Amino acid sequence: MKAIIAKQAGGPEVLQLVDIDQPITKTGEVKIRVKAFGLNKAESYYRSGNYGEIVPTRALGIEAVGEIVEDVSGTFNIGQKVATAMGGMMFSRHGGYAEYITVNVTNVIKIDSPISYENLAALPESYLTVWGALDKNLNIASSESLLVRGATSSIGQSAIVYAKYRGLTVIATTRNPNSVKTLKSLGADHVLIDDGEIHQQVKAVVSEGVDHALEVVGAATVKDSLKCIRPWGQVAVVGLLGGAPILESFNLMGDLPNTVKLSFFSSGLFGSETLPLNKAPLNEIAEQVLNGNIPNTVAMVFPLENIQEAHRLLDSDTANGKIVVTI
Repeated sequence: MKAIIAKQAGGPEVLQLVDIDQPITKTGEVKIRVKAFGLNKAESYYRSGNYGEIVPTRALGIEAVGEIVEDVSGTFNIGQKVATAMGGMMFSRHGGYAEYITVNVTNVIKIDSPISYENLAALPESYLTVWGALDKNLNIASSESLLVRGATSSIGQSAIVYAKYRGLTVIATTRNPNSVKTLKSLGADHVLIDDGEIHQQVKAVVSEGVDHALEVVGAATVKDSLKCIRPWGQVAVVGLLGGAPILESFNLMGDLPNTVKLSFFSSGLFGSETLPLNKAPLNEIAEQVLNGNIPNTVAMVFPLENIQEAHRLLDSDTANGKIVVTI
């Protein structure tokens, strides 16, 4: 089968299209013929040598969409359209940058919507992360307010869309004034230009502070995001756009406002007993995208052969949406 690997750490030029053997389906797994996949910063970090040890015989990628070609458990019909994310993809098994992958059956979601594979490929990792963080960590409810810190990222854009779909008021941030129009088109009620400290801007919009914040930038801005929250509100960290998830110092009494909660959500939970994916609303989201009720966040689509070009766009942080690759 065709697959994209990296034999060494480096820039997009280290990505190679090779022919390797198909993986063998083990008990508790299904085999998927991949039709498309989305790109994620995790794959750029991995490729550059900053996210675990590179295995030169293993395909990259932490998500994919396609059709079932083998399922010994009988959970899915052959030919069923599905989506999958994480569950060890790229780190302990082939990732989605391959024609065929085997994944844990618990990491597979049945998709009944007739949405195209390339549009479906923009959804799994971003929307499942948003679902986990907003519904599970933050327990959002209609009429509440949400700050999305780092809103131009694919997860940030999905958070805007999902939160508006759920009836929340959304304040989005960006460092680039040229992104304001895009974020508002996705549904953001307010867009703030982020210079590293925005809590005063947020309080100018919502005087007591927002109910919740989704922190996509990470350690670089989390202290300031905590200052944006009302009493008893919450911040959920999901991203590392600002660099390593390490704070030089964190004063629990000074940096963590009284009554405000701080948590972290990792997509490594997907398919676990803690977060079974059979409850995820991905099929509903796909149908809403198809019907035009939820904005499509696909920025650009590349063929598998152009993976290096796709990664250059990923590294540039100028895509303004999800980058998708088709096979």
